[in-house]
Amino acid sequence: MAAINSTGKPEIVAPRSAWWELLRNATVEVFSIMVGVALVLPQLPDGSAIDLNPAESVVLAQVTGMVGIAGAVRAVLSLRCSERTATKIAAQMLGIPEEEADQQKADAIGEVCNMIAGHFKHIIGVSGECTLSVPTVVMGAHYAIHCLEEGERLEFPAIFEGETMSITLDIRGRKSSRA
Repeated sequence: MAAINSTGKPEIVAPRSAWWELLRNATVEVFSIMVGVALVLPQLPDGSAIDLNPAESVVLAQVTGMVGIAGAVRAVLSLRCSERTATKIAAQMLGIPEEEADQQKADAIGEVCNMIAGHFKHIIGVSGECTLSVPTVVMGAHYAIHCLEEGERLEFPAIFEGETMSITLDIRGRKSSRA
């Protein structure tokens, strides 16, 4: 099914069944272009559960970046990682030493989330029909995020310089008949 983008040209809207793989692709592309790093994605291509060793499967979530998607798709994209990983991402993005990047880690994680969400909505074909919220970054180790509305969760781990991060898309509301 086609949607009309901001230029008035039709876009192809990807079926929901393809979103998990497209989210992975968007994440890999953003990290490659904006952070200059190739991520390792240990998820199996068929979407089945991963069999990682315990050291790889634990995500030390001290930093969580979130961006809301509103419009034709209602979702929240989040990236969870350790403070060390967030600092490394900031250093890579800005081309500065890690010691200088510590103060920039929240901005960097927010911007990476923003770029992944923006690229994802583009590649699924709804870029002209959705807007993004301002990124929110939560820092600390003792918190939980809950949504009061049921939805679908697409989640996968990614390995960034030896540390596991988690990328999640929490889709809200009923499944759309067109996507």
